[in-house]
Amino acid sequence: MRRMWSVLVVLLAASLTGCGYNTIQSQDEQVKAGWSEVVNQYQRRADLVPNLVNTVKGYASHEREVLTQVTEARARVGSIQATPALLNDPQAFAQFQAAQQQLSGSLSRLLAVSENYPRLKADAGFRDLQAQLEGAENRISIARNRYIQAVQAYNVTVRAFPSNLTAMVFSYKVKPNFSVADEVGIAKPPQVGFGGAPASAPGGAK
Repeated sequence: MRRMWSVLVVLLAASLTGCGYNTIQSQDEQVKAGWSEVVNQYQRRADLVPNLVNTVKGYASHEREVLTQVTEARARVGSIQATPALLNDPQAFAQFQAAQQQLSGSLSRLLAVSENYPRLKADAGFRDLQAQLEGAENRISIARNRYIQAVQAYNVTVRAFPSNLTAMVFSYKVKPNFSVADEVGIAKPPQVGFGGAPASAPGGAK
Protein backbone atom coordinates (compact mmCIF):
# COMPACT_ATOMS: atom_id res chain seq x y z
CA MET A 1 0.00 0.00 0.00
CA ARG A 2 2.79 2.38 0.92
CA ARG A 3 4.55 1.54 -2.33
CA MET A 4 1.38 2.33 -4.25
CA TRP A 5 1.09 5.76 -2.65
CA SER A 6 4.75 6.42 -3.48
CA VAL A 7 4.11 5.59 -7.12
CA LEU A 8 1.04 7.85 -7.20
CA VAL A 9 3.03 10.71 -5.70
CA VAL A 10 5.75 10.26 -8.32
CA LEU A 11 3.18 10.15 -11.11
CA LEU A 12 1.41 13.22 -9.78
CA ALA A 13 4.68 15.16 -9.55
CA ALA A 14 5.58 14.15 -13.08
CA SER A 15 2.18 15.19 -14.39
CA LEU A 16 2.37 18.57 -12.68
CA THR A 17 5.83 19.17 -14.12
CA GLY A 18 4.72 18.17 -17.59
CA CYS A 19 1.62 20.38 -17.55
CA GLY A 20 3.54 23.52 -16.62
CA TYR A 21 2.63 23.80 -12.95
CA ASN A 22 6.21 24.31 -11.80
CA THR A 23 6.84 26.82 -14.59
CA ILE A 24 3.79 28.82 -13.59
CA GLN A 25 4.93 28.83 -9.96
CA SER A 26 8.42 30.01 -10.89
CA GLN A 27 7.20 32.71 -13.26
CA ASP A 28 4.59 33.91 -10.78
CA GLU A 29 7.35 34.42 -8.20
CA GLN A 30 9.43 36.31 -10.78
CA VAL A 31 6.48 38.60 -11.49
CA LYS A 32 6.03 39.29 -7.77
CA ALA A 33 9.74 40.03 -7.37
CA GLY A 34 9.66 42.35 -10.38
CA TRP A 35 6.61 44.13 -9.01
CA SER A 36 8.24 44.59 -5.63
CA GLU A 37 11.18 46.31 -7.31
CA VAL A 38 8.86 48.56 -9.34
CA VAL A 39 7.05 49.62 -6.17
CA ASN A 40 10.34 50.22 -4.33
CA GLN A 41 11.66 52.49 -7.07
CA TYR A 42 8.41 54.43 -7.31
CA GLN A 43 8.52 54.87 -3.54
CA ARG A 44 12.09 56.17 -3.79
CA ARG A 45 10.82 58.84 -6.16
CA ALA A 46 7.83 59.70 -3.97
CA ASP A 47 10.12 60.13 -0.97
CA LEU A 48 11.97 62.91 -2.81
CA VAL A 49 8.83 64.97 -3.40
CA PRO A 50 8.42 66.70 0.02
CA ASN A 51 11.99 68.03 0.05
CA LEU A 52 11.76 69.01 -3.60
CA VAL A 53 8.51 70.91 -3.04
CA ASN A 54 9.89 72.66 0.05
CA THR A 55 13.05 73.67 -1.78
CA VAL A 56 11.14 75.11 -4.72
CA LYS A 57 8.72 76.83 -2.37
CA GLY A 58 11.64 78.66 -0.77
CA TYR A 59 12.36 80.45 -4.05
CA ALA A 60 9.01 80.33 -5.85
CA SER A 61 6.32 80.31 -3.19
CA HIS A 62 3.78 81.97 -5.48
CA GLU A 63 3.89 79.00 -7.89
CA ARG A 64 1.14 77.53 -5.75
CA GLU A 65 -0.73 75.72 -8.49
CA VAL A 66 2.14 73.52 -9.62
CA LEU A 67 3.32 72.96 -6.04
CA THR A 68 -0.18 71.88 -5.06
CA GLN A 69 -0.42 69.58 -8.08
CA VAL A 70 2.78 67.77 -7.11
CA THR A 71 1.71 67.41 -3.48
CA GLU A 72 -1.73 66.11 -4.41
CA ALA A 73 -0.30 63.70 -7.00
CA ARG A 74 2.05 62.27 -4.38
CA ALA A 75 -0.88 61.86 -1.99
CA ARG A 76 -2.84 59.91 -4.62
CA VAL A 77 0.14 57.63 -5.18
CA GLY A 78 0.45 57.04 -1.45
CA SER A 79 -3.24 56.17 -1.09
CA ILE A 80 -2.91 53.09 -3.31
CA GLN A 81 -1.95 49.80 -1.64
CA ALA A 82 0.46 48.40 -4.23
CA THR A 83 0.49 44.83 -2.88
CA PRO A 84 0.97 41.74 -5.10
CA ALA A 85 -2.82 41.26 -4.91
CA LEU A 86 -3.14 44.36 -7.10
CA LEU A 87 -1.64 42.32 -9.96
CA ASN A 88 -4.80 40.24 -10.08
CA ASP A 89 -7.02 43.30 -10.44
CA PRO A 90 -6.63 45.05 -13.83
CA GLN A 91 -8.73 48.02 -12.68
CA ALA A 92 -6.60 48.57 -9.57
CA PHE A 93 -3.45 48.19 -11.68
CA ALA A 94 -4.73 50.85 -14.09
CA GLN A 95 -5.43 53.19 -11.16
CA PHE A 96 -1.89 52.67 -9.87
CA GLN A 97 -0.42 53.40 -13.29
CA ALA A 98 -2.60 56.49 -13.75
CA ALA A 99 -1.55 57.86 -10.35
CA GLN A 100 2.12 57.39 -11.20
CA GLN A 101 1.60 59.07 -14.56
CA GLN A 102 0.02 62.07 -12.85
CA LEU A 103 2.97 62.36 -10.50
CA SER A 104 5.41 62.12 -13.41
CA GLY A 105 3.57 64.90 -15.23
CA SER A 106 3.37 67.19 -12.21
CA LEU A 107 7.08 66.71 -11.47
CA SER A 108 7.92 67.60 -15.06
CA ARG A 109 5.88 70.80 -14.78
CA LEU A 110 7.55 71.66 -11.47
CA LEU A 111 11.01 71.29 -12.95
CA ALA A 112 10.01 73.30 -16.01
CA VAL A 113 8.80 76.14 -13.75
CA SER A 114 12.14 76.12 -11.92
CA GLU A 115 13.79 77.32 -15.12
CA ASN A 116 12.37 80.77 -14.38
CA TYR A 117 14.28 81.05 -11.08
CA PRO A 118 18.07 81.29 -11.49
CA ARG A 119 18.65 81.33 -7.72
CA LEU A 120 16.68 78.11 -7.34
CA LYS A 121 18.65 76.46 -10.15
CA ALA A 122 21.88 77.48 -8.45
CA ASP A 123 20.80 76.09 -5.07
CA ALA A 124 22.99 73.10 -4.16
CA GLY A 125 20.13 71.32 -2.41
CA PHE A 126 17.89 71.66 -5.43
CA ARG A 127 20.61 70.43 -7.78
CA ASP A 128 21.16 67.39 -5.58
CA LEU A 129 17.43 66.61 -5.44
CA GLN A 130 17.13 66.97 -9.18
CA ALA A 131 20.03 64.55 -9.67
CA GLN A 132 18.40 62.08 -7.26
CA LEU A 133 15.13 62.41 -9.15
CA GLU A 134 16.81 61.64 -12.45
CA GLY A 135 18.43 58.58 -10.87
CA ALA A 136 15.08 57.46 -9.48
CA GLU A 137 13.42 57.83 -12.89
CA ASN A 138 16.17 55.74 -14.50
CA ARG A 139 15.76 52.99 -11.91
CA ILE A 140 11.98 53.06 -12.41
CA SER A 141 12.49 52.54 -16.14
CA ILE A 142 14.78 49.56 -15.55
CA ALA A 143 12.44 48.01 -12.97
CA ARG A 144 9.42 48.45 -15.23
CA ASN A 145 11.20 46.80 -18.15
CA ARG A 146 12.10 43.81 -16.00
CA TYR A 147 8.52 43.56 -14.79
CA ILE A 148 7.22 43.76 -18.35
CA GLN A 149 9.45 40.88 -19.41
CA ALA A 150 8.46 38.76 -16.39
CA VAL A 151 4.73 39.30 -17.00
CA GLN A 152 5.07 38.60 -20.71
CA ALA A 153 6.69 35.23 -19.98
CA TYR A 154 4.08 34.38 -17.34
CA ASN A 155 1.14 35.40 -19.52
CA VAL A 156 2.39 33.27 -22.41
CA THR A 157 2.56 30.25 -20.10
CA VAL A 158 -0.94 30.64 -18.68
CA ARG A 159 -2.37 31.10 -22.18
CA ALA A 160 -0.49 28.33 -24.00
CA PHE A 161 -1.66 24.73 -24.21
CA PRO A 162 -1.42 22.53 -22.18
CA SER A 163 -0.23 24.79 -19.34
CA ASN A 164 -3.36 26.91 -19.75
CA LEU A 165 -5.38 23.94 -18.44
CA THR A 166 -3.24 23.86 -15.32
CA ALA A 167 -3.63 27.62 -14.94
CA MET A 168 -7.41 27.28 -15.08
CA VAL A 169 -7.44 24.47 -12.51
CA PHE A 170 -5.33 26.47 -10.05
CA SER A 171 -6.95 29.84 -10.90
CA TYR A 172 -3.84 31.46 -12.37
CA LYS A 173 -4.97 34.26 -14.65
CA VAL A 174 -3.29 36.67 -17.06
CA LYS A 175 -1.75 39.63 -15.22
CA PRO A 176 -1.97 43.28 -16.33
CA ASN A 177 1.17 44.84 -17.71
CA PHE A 178 2.73 48.18 -18.51
CA SER A 179 2.82 49.11 -22.16
CA VAL A 180 6.21 48.63 -23.78
CA ALA A 181 5.60 51.86 -25.72
CA ASP A 182 5.45 53.75 -22.43
CA GLU A 183 9.09 52.93 -21.76
CA VAL A 184 10.26 55.34 -24.48
CA GLY A 185 8.85 58.29 -22.54
CA ILE A 186 9.75 57.06 -19.10
CA ALA A 187 13.35 56.45 -20.14
CA LYS A 188 13.74 60.25 -20.43
CA PRO A 189 13.80 61.54 -16.85
CA PRO A 190 12.78 65.13 -16.08
CA GLN A 191 15.76 67.40 -16.60
CA VAL A 192 16.59 70.96 -15.68
CA GLY A 193 19.01 72.83 -17.89
CA PHE A 194 21.37 74.30 -15.33
CA GLY A 195 23.31 75.98 -18.08
CA GLY A 196 20.39 78.28 -18.87
CA ALA A 197 18.85 76.26 -21.68
CA PRO A 198 15.15 75.43 -21.51
CA ALA A 199 14.27 72.27 -19.63
CA SER A 200 13.48 69.20 -21.68
CA ALA A 201 10.40 67.66 -20.12
CA PRO A 202 9.75 64.06 -21.12
CA GLY A 203 7.13 63.55 -23.73
CA GLY A 204 4.39 61.51 -22.13
CA ALA A 205 6.42 60.29 -19.18
CA LYS A 206 4.64 57.59 -17.28
